[in-house]
Amino acid sequence: MLTMKRLGTTALAAMAGMLLAGSALAADMTLKLGHLANEQNTWHKAAMKFAEEVKSLTDGRIEVEVYPNESLGKEMDLVNGMQLGTVDMTITGESLQNWAPMAALLAVPYAYKSLDHMDAVASGELGKKIEAEIVEKAQIRPLAYFARGPRDLTSNRPIKSPDDLNGLKMRVPNVPLFVAVWNALGASPTPMAFSEVFTSLQNGTIDAQENPLALIKSANFNEVQKYVNKTEHVRSWIYLTISEITWAKLSDADKKAVETAAKEAQAYERELFLADEKSLVTELEGKGMTFVDVDGAAFAAKAKDAVLANVKPEIKPYVEELFAE
Repeated sequence: MLTMKRLGTTALAAMAGMLLAGSALAADMTLKLGHLANEQNTWHKAAMKFAEEVKSLTDGRIEVEVYPNESLGKEMDLVNGMQLGTVDMTITGESLQNWAPMAALLAVPYAYKSLDHMDAVASGELGKKIEAEIVEKAQIRPLAYFARGPRDLTSNRPIKSPDDLNGLKMRVPNVPLFVAVWNALGASPTPMAFSEVFTSLQNGTIDAQENPLALIKSANFNEVQKYVNKTEHVRSWIYLTISEITWAKLSDADKKAVETAAKEAQAYERELFLADEKSLVTELEGKGMTFVDVDGAAFAAKAKDAVLANVKPEIKPYVEELFAE
């Protein structure tokens, strides 16, 4: 039988345990991360890796819920939500130029000669300037970046030179520079949400679209497009980002954990990306698509003039330097 003293001690211990449990519950945080790719895409797999690492590094105090397929909202809606504090995280890139002009440098047509060249820019001094402006003007924080395969043009007729475009109705992301460049090349570009592209190709609203091979495959564009024209017109990267409002709620220790998890996700995604790039051509050919070699020099020459004519003054000196490298 417990003595009164022991009973009091036991009660106090139980009460303390309840208070500690309440504190732990209050400290728990769930971050919602939405993106446009599907579950087979390397971005989603990297996002899941990020979620796993965050949970591990914070001993379960912070969890990340990942929502693929635009199920949490379209890219621009998510960015707007992050600025309002109603969304925590997304994967986004050159669309951020709508707020931060330097974000246009993530995807300048024909500016990056190779993956190594792009890496040197993204992780170097210029990359840091881009990230700082995104934080300041878009109010979202890049945590890591994922490489994207070169963007290629898909269509139902072969396109070998700019002359073959001839008013081709094609979807482009809501990126002013992309619209301007494709107009200059002779196409008829239409900005459209990614989730609407398949149906629009199917019903003939548009006749073509351009994306990296990974998205061409994961979106099943092979079902509505015959040709992959190897324009390789944009090498780019995309950021794993967090809302500045959400970021401000994290302790210094948790910020460090989130940053560490993001770097792990970046390294993991790169492994997947390199393996994917090797297999995508074979897989898409197996699904009935035909790859078309293009006059890359003709596309590049015409695109360069259009890029320099249409980039904003704030970034034009940087673009000229990239073309000169």
